[in-house]
Amino acid sequence: MEPVVERVRVTSPRTTSARRRTPPSAAGEIDAQSQVGEVYLRSLLRTQLRLGLTVLLTLAVLVGGLPLAFRLLPGVTGTRVLGMPLAWGLLGFVVYPTLLLLGWWYVRAAERNEAAFTDVVDPGRRDP
Repeated sequence: MEPVVERVRVTSPRTTSARRRTPPSAAGEIDAQSQVGEVYLRSLLRTQLRLGLTVLLTLAVLVGGLPLAFRLLPGVTGTRVLGMPLAWGLLGFVVYPTLLLLGWWYVRAAERNEAAFTDVVDPGRRDP
């Protein structure tokens, strides 16, 4: 039987000086749910909300304004183009491309906002 050897703990006296202090990053502030992190998130949410309301207002004016235009300009409803009422043509060939363009613009702008937010939060993380 072998004798029991007592364990000895060996530590370096310089353990605290080896750690580098780094300033808190924006990502760390968000993860810690601090007031600064809340400000960052609120700014992103406000920007995205502003973008969404802009798209909604644009859609309401462009598409929602068509019935008003038809009401104020009665000649438009009676006009025929290629055997089809002009109002139907406007609704069929103007509204849907407008919706597609507004959707494309919204997605591009939202991605640009998120990329700008990522640059602020963690500058080295964004893909080129």
